[in-house]
Amino acid sequence: MQPSYDVEMNLDVKVPMRDGINLSADIYLPKAHEKFPTVLMRTPYSNNTDAMIEKGFRLANNGYACMIQDCRGRWDSDGEYYPFHEGEDGYDTQEWIGAQAWSNGKIGMAGGSYVGLVQWQSAPHRSEFLTCIVPRVICCDYFSGLVYPGGAFQLNVLMTWGMRTNGRTAQSIEYHNWTEAFGALPLIEMDKRAGRDLNFWKDWIQHAAYDDYWAAMNDETKWGEIATPAFNMGGWYDLYAQHTFINFNGLRQHGRTPEARNSKLIVGPWPHALSTSPRTGDIDFGAGSMVDLEASELRWFDYWLKGVDNGVVDEPPLRLFIMGINEWRDEYEWPLARTTWQKWYLHSNGKANSVLGDGVISTQPPQHESFDGFVYDPRYPVQTMGGNNCCSPHIVPWGPYDQRPVEMRGDVLCYTSAPLEADMEVTGPIKAILYAATDAPDTDWTAKLVDVHPSGYAVNLCDGIIRARYRESLTHPKCLKPSKVYEYELDLGVTGVVFGKGHCIRVEISSSNFPRFDRNLNTGGTFGTETEMRPAQQRVYHTREYPSHIVLPVIPV
Repeated sequence: MQPSYDVEMNLDVKVPMRDGINLSADIYLPKAHEKFPTVLMRTPYSNNTDAMIEKGFRLANNGYACMIQDCRGRWDSDGEYYPFHEGEDGYDTQEWIGAQAWSNGKIGMAGGSYVGLVQWQSAPHRSEFLTCIVPRVICCDYFSGLVYPGGAFQLNVLMTWGMRTNGRTAQSIEYHNWTEAFGALPLIEMDKRAGRDLNFWKDWIQHAAYDDYWAAMNDETKWGEIATPAFNMGGWYDLYAQHTFINFNGLRQHGRTPEARNSKLIVGPWPHALSTSPRTGDIDFGAGSMVDLEASELRWFDYWLKGVDNGVVDEPPLRLFIMGINEWRDEYEWPLARTTWQKWYLHSNGKANSVLGDGVISTQPPQHESFDGFVYDPRYPVQTMGGNNCCSPHIVPWGPYDQRPVEMRGDVLCYTSAPLEADMEVTGPIKAILYAATDAPDTDWTAKLVDVHPSGYAVNLCDGIIRARYRESLTHPKCLKPSKVYEYELDLGVTGVVFGKGHCIRVEISSSNFPRFDRNLNTGGTFGTETEMRPAQQRVYHTREYPSHIVLPVIPV
């Protein structure tokens, strides 16, 4: 059993960066004449919160020095804050720690969301002292993972989160009318409608395609430069669910050292706030869904930073919570090696509009069928009903919710399977292939995978979007020819679920998911500056020539 140490605090310690800027850190040290490994957390959200203070004491009690630093331009740190540029400051901080008398030369990093981002951004700089990291709920490609998934602007999170971080200290986001704020046009001036002036908001809008601005901060291109192992943590309903798996695979396959390739991942039925409640959205996943992630993190640090032989690296690298049966399971790779990739095709007699329509999904390929049509009017977008959202669930809810309210709309096409004759597990990445046409020069297509219970309750599992101008490339947008049928590949993210016997599989197709994503105004104009809106006549095809379908990763039960 490890000793429990008393704690000494050193507050507002100034740590110099290479450009002369000083960053403020609070340091929690075990009271002992020894050298200790360090756990570093760098945050834009203040190092003086109750949660941070409690973690600092807990780690120091367990024989770790804990340093919690305000990011550049935030709270007590000097300089100017600009998101997603944390690599050099992280490296300089690690080098400073390594030179301190209380440091044993080994550093781990911890934290989630932006506090996970700073870990990935510093790791490729390869400080000799950085030994391991534990990033939670974050992506490494900020263009595709956060700002422009599928080419569509992720409005809700960028606006609500952006407002919190536009000043030196925390900013209130209790705007009096979020419906008005989200609906304001032009998009590039939307921050002003909510009483803010966000310089980085304007930069994001003006870089609507993947370019050098985004490439400079894309850590997915740097796996081969990372020498430290990562214990990733994520949730099926987290904003970054899919990217947590991408990070896991990227480092295991391309990490610079054998240690880096010995990384791990745990994923539960959680939203962005991991394992804080058994209930996510509508669903109580039970007490068994809860995991003491702090204890898991400490085991990781004990192994890599203290050399404790606790077997953590001998365990299977993946731990997944399978929804539907609500059980944890250990796995060894992603996607799972035993996956059967099944195509489930859309069918109808041309009237799949709403849950009351005649849309069907099955494994039988279509033959000669009528297309399904609807009008997408950006003045009346389909509302977001839960899902992989962040970070203000009191404004836009996250997690699983009953989708029947949106499925009653005529601009939502619903394709539902026959009741399943046996349990069916779907665990893995999900994609939809859509053959569709519009009379607009640009539009959006959305798809959602839904588990329909025998009672009719329809719970969302995962969803995705594609902005039509980015159908071929996120780098070089290309407008559409009106009424031409194009093939679209929609990335719906990931899930791990057992559809129970008697349940139905449903796929929703539409053209908006607002305010999670901004509305496509259907004009093909310059993104972010438009105020004009026009309706679009949409057609979705499912024939032998145009076999629209969803690809499901089916796991033998």
